[in-house]
Amino acid sequence: MTQDGYTDGEVAPFAAAEQASATLGALAEALLDGRTTRYPSASLTVLLGAAHPAAESLFGIGLAEHGPAHQAVGHLGTVVAAGTARARAASTGAPAGAAAAAALLARFGGGAVRGATPDAGAPTAELLGLPVTGEVADPKLRPPFTAPLADLANGQQTRRPAPLAPGAGAELRLVVPPVFHPLTAPDAGTDLAVHLAEVAEELFSGTGAAPRRDLAVAGASLADLFAASGVAYAGLSALTLDGRPTDAALVVSLARNQSPVQVLATDTAGARPHAEVWTVLLPSGPAVVLVEGRTVPVPARLTGDGAARWVVLSVAQAMVPLPDSASVLCVQLTTAHAQDWELYTGAFAELLKSIQFAWDGVDGRTLAPLPAQATAPVTAPAPVAPVEPAAAPVPPAAPAEPEGTPVRIPPADFNPFAPQPEIPAQAAAEPAPEEETRKGTPVRIPPADFNPFAPQPARAAAAPAAEGEDEEPLKGTPVRVPPPDFNPFAPPSSPPAAPPAAPAAPAAPAARTSDPFGTVTAADQQTDPFGTTLPSAAPTPVAAPPMPTSPPPAPPAAPPLAAADPDDDAPKKGTPVRVPPPDFNPFAPPSSPPAAPPAEAEQAPPAAPETSPFG
Repeated sequence: MTQDGYTDGEVAPFAAAEQASATLGALAEALLDGRTTRYPSASLTVLLGAAHPAAESLFGIGLAEHGPAHQAVGHLGTVVAAGTARARAASTGAPAGAAAAAALLARFGGGAVRGATPDAGAPTAELLGLPVTGEVADPKLRPPFTAPLADLANGQQTRRPAPLAPGAGAELRLVVPPVFHPLTAPDAGTDLAVHLAEVAEELFSGTGAAPRRDLAVAGASLADLFAASGVAYAGLSALTLDGRPTDAALVVSLARNQSPVQVLATDTAGARPHAEVWTVLLPSGPAVVLVEGRTVPVPARLTGDGAARWVVLSVAQAMVPLPDSASVLCVQLTTAHAQDWELYTGAFAELLKSIQFAWDGVDGRTLAPLPAQATAPVTAPAPVAPVEPAAAPVPPAAPAEPEGTPVRIPPADFNPFAPQPEIPAQAAAEPAPEEETRKGTPVRIPPADFNPFAPQPARAAAAPAAEGEDEEPLKGTPVRVPPPDFNPFAPPSSPPAAPPAAPAAPAAPAARTSDPFGTVTAADQQTDPFGTTLPSAAPTPVAAPPMPTSPPPAPPAAPPLAAADPDDDAPKKGTPVRVPPPDFNPFAPPSSPPAAPPAEAEQAPPAAPETSPFG
């Protein structure tokens, strides 16, 4: 494991900012003691959630245009501004730490700073044992991922970046609670020595010059480290909670990183196996939030007894990609008071919600990288071809025809079972469109009172069929439904009297048999009471009647016996219907009539059965 806590050999993308945060945490642990002027803990959260006219539009607040800046706004907090263009302007400035430290030392009467006396001039950061780098603490000392931080993972509406002028790059603004005392200058034109002297007097308002001098000079020695690490804001807070002192450190920085939030979260979780890493959704966009414990050394030069020691800091760190896809905002909150972790994480969550972005619309990956940071130099990106000048605006082309199958969405009152209205005929001048091919089987939806077993009404007379075309055959067995007054046990009614015919030759009495049901046909046949004679069986020969004495008169021509229907001998009661077969489907489409088979020689009809006892 490397010193910065990463398990791989690559340089951490935020190592410089993390080193600045660890150094500020060690400075707070060493210099903020019982002589420090502290605010009540309620001052940290008194403005959280308070309505302010400028809260929803931080870019409407006038701040310095060059370099990182921050400004206190009444009833809101300290508005911090940082961006890619501001970072480039700050990188061109000359180091101001040594000059500010010398001016502060002269202002507070000189002397040794925590026992460190330089050979000439003011003490430097190296002489004070700064900066320091933290290490990953024991996993058992990791702080919890509190409810205010977990609530950031809930879905919420995001803000669109505010527009900026071309060349302004990407910029961000956020609100810091007013209890933090900034060690960075409000803007590039502010005298750093004067600003640090005021901060020292605020933190040690009731003491002499020595603690003020120590804090101011130590803060000035870190100015060059902050500038090289991309730090836009660094501040300390000193509070009292339940009668005991508590303090925290806050660092806001900007680093060049082209990883999207998904890759950033995966890389962070893999590099920090002992940290708890979450992907959250802020109003400004997606972000990665981690919590972990870091062990930070406190240099012997800064301790009151001259002995170096270690302190465990509870750290909450958020990484928010900027809209230019090439920069990432890193916000870190550290405290050595683990028992106050929930208080500070609540303020940290509100700080993240206040982040707002602005952008000029230019992809930052095509621009030159930011200056290399002191501890974590960023690898220069691959060379990118120069951006060609924008071409003349081209009129928008006609929208492309959407892909897919065209369909018609039915209206709200659509009734799929209603009969379709007739389509009016189109004008004669307009060409008739081709009939749309529809998929599926055409069916007819029956009405609500449809009875599939009811007798079919007579079909309307259709156009004369072509010669030789047969009528569509009907399925089912023809039967007669008895009328309501039908009595199956009543005696059969006598047939109507036949018209008078020519006298026929007397038949032999022996040739007749009993016919109780009246089923004997015109031709005398052998009695078959059980109806077992097959149609194809030949009739049993009967005895011929005796020859008449005189030839009988010729009877009128009668149709063949095979064509006669036995059921027509007498009128029958009931309604003729057809019983549907077992596979009958009343909703099936009407089948087309089969093709007429070729004409064949007329065959003799099958012989009629001898008897039909049931008619």
